[in-house]
Amino acid sequence: MAKLFVVATPIGNLKDITLRALETLKEVDLILAEDTRVIKGLLEHFDIKKPVLSYHQHSDINKVNEILEYLKQGKDLALVSDSGTPGISDPGAKLVAEVLKNGFQVVPIPGASALVAAASIVGFSMDKFLFLGFPPIKNKRKKFFEKVNNSEYPVIIYESPYRILKTLENLSDKEVVVCRELTKKFETIYRGSIISIIEELKKDEIRGEFVIIIKPVKKHEFFKKTC
Repeated sequence: MAKLFVVATPIGNLKDITLRALETLKEVDLILAEDTRVIKGLLEHFDIKKPVLSYHQHSDINKVNEILEYLKQGKDLALVSDSGTPGISDPGAKLVAEVLKNGFQVVPIPGASALVAAASIVGFSMDKFLFLGFPPIKNKRKKFFEKVNNSEYPVIIYESPYRILKTLENLSDKEVVVCRELTKKFETIYRGSIISIIEELKKDEIRGEFVIIIKPVKKHEFFKKTC
């Protein structure tokens, strides 16, 4: 029976792709990509010649049915996002659900993830943490940041360069780690208080995707700060 392989691709440095990911991309019949231009650049770099079909957040049920038809024809497919692991803050989960509902096997091909990469270098315990993806752009922002600021566990969120300052300003002044452009040429790790990091960011041109990890304040520490 045909399978859907969920393949992690590099988040920046192309050398971070796994041997198993390369092997899978070479062997499948068709690659489903968030942005076909991005994945074609990766495929050309590794001399992989496979047809590519677009699948992204705006794809409708007709595109899903088309993908299911390929599986019914016995074709193995690979799902990739622009970078990192599909299904994490992208539409991959919707497709996986439909594929499973139709009785096909889904196989994870693990690899690079900005979430895990950032969590590994924060310097405080990440035994338990809360991942909340991208903050809402308009509605429910207040409730979202209340959840972040009151969490008893470290919280990881993603943010774009266009809203990074606004998001940081919505966080209570705790210890944070902000990672920019992970594994890329201009990778930068900011550590410290919200206020100090905002000041640092304002000194430079703000660009690239961000991962923010907020260290929780223990109850007794919070009590001391507010008394």
